[in-house]
Amino acid sequence: MDFEKTLQEEIRTLINNIKINIWFTLNFITCDLNYCFPLLIQKNQGLEEDFNIPTVLIAPLDWGLGHATRCIPVIKAFLQLKWKVIIAADGQTKILLQQEFPFLPVEHLNGYHIRYSKHAHSLLLKIVTQIPKMLSAIKNEHCWLAEYAQKHKIDLIVSDNRYGFYAEKIKSIFITHQLQIKTGNRFSDFIIRKVNYLFIKNFNECWVADTESAINVAGELSHPNHMPPVKTQYLGLLSRFIKTAAFPNYKYDCCIVLSGPEPQRTILEKAILQDLPFLNLKIMLVRGKPQTDETLPVLNHVQVQNHLSGTALQEAFEQSCFILSRSGYTTILEILSLQKKSILIPTPGQPEQEYLGKKLAENNLAYCTPQESFSLISAWNTATLFPYACLELPVFNEKVLNRLLSGT
Repeated sequence: MDFEKTLQEEIRTLINNIKINIWFTLNFITCDLNYCFPLLIQKNQGLEEDFNIPTVLIAPLDWGLGHATRCIPVIKAFLQLKWKVIIAADGQTKILLQQEFPFLPVEHLNGYHIRYSKHAHSLLLKIVTQIPKMLSAIKNEHCWLAEYAQKHKIDLIVSDNRYGFYAEKIKSIFITHQLQIKTGNRFSDFIIRKVNYLFIKNFNECWVADTESAINVAGELSHPNHMPPVKTQYLGLLSRFIKTAAFPNYKYDCCIVLSGPEPQRTILEKAILQDLPFLNLKIMLVRGKPQTDETLPVLNHVQVQNHLSGTALQEAFEQSCFILSRSGYTTILEILSLQKKSILIPTPGQPEQEYLGKKLAENNLAYCTPQESFSLISAWNTATLFPYACLELPVFNEKVLNRLLSGT
């Protein structure tokens, strides 16, 4: 009996111990799951967020290289905000952006391929005859985007002056500095603005590459009496260059930068090359031809580059006393951002460049001379006596972009 009693007590004790162990085990497992499960969820959510990085598709117009170069600070700002960036372009625009961002995907998108005339008086007619080609390009880019957006996850579309680069179900941004396009005639200015706004209203927002204040660069171009029928915001000074400490000694007397559509780029280049042998100055000549390996006859006092990356061009600008270039808007913004003295030559037949050159000259921000009477020697002599003024404006950066994207 004693043995049975002892055995029953040991069995009872063992059962109680098992119950206690089971209770502790279950509580431990429950507590552990209560602690670990949220961590697992958080980890999975983090992975999901990594896979859901927002994607922006950016396409600049191929009308010269200005639209591409001013997209560079926009692309950099998106990258700083941890967006995935895809570029769509062709020709020199595509090459330039591939050189600036070799790690980014660049899709082939046919450009407008607009040609200029050799003479200013026939430019308008030349452009008018190319309107069917432009409308076809606008339609084609819209169809291309619709097909591309179906195959790829795109969260935002940014078009720099490409009228057909928008999608109905994806937020689309239109970047421009010309709300009012200058033609040289008030009536045609009115008609062109109406047409411009008809295209812009297909986009969700319009971002203007200028300051919103009365102190601005583009004047009537970016601040017309009538605004577009969509939400319009100002970016500030849209430049890929950021001013650094001043160089104590200049390496070049003048940095000459050629740009813009043909044949006017080549016409100005020939005029400059004729005068260079007779100008005893240290010159950096940047031809604006990223597609070519062509070489020019070398002069001892002239350094020639077909193309320079943004970093190298900024260094050349900062190491130069003067900058000679077209009065294209993007180039002007880059010159102003570095507060450099400039000699501007408007492209013949481009009222926008003529207006900008005149406006800057009136405010002593640049010396401007027409191509028709251009002489490099004469322009240099006059520019050295010109009373240049300095202007500081707010610059576009990732903080501005973040504000625009958040709608604050």
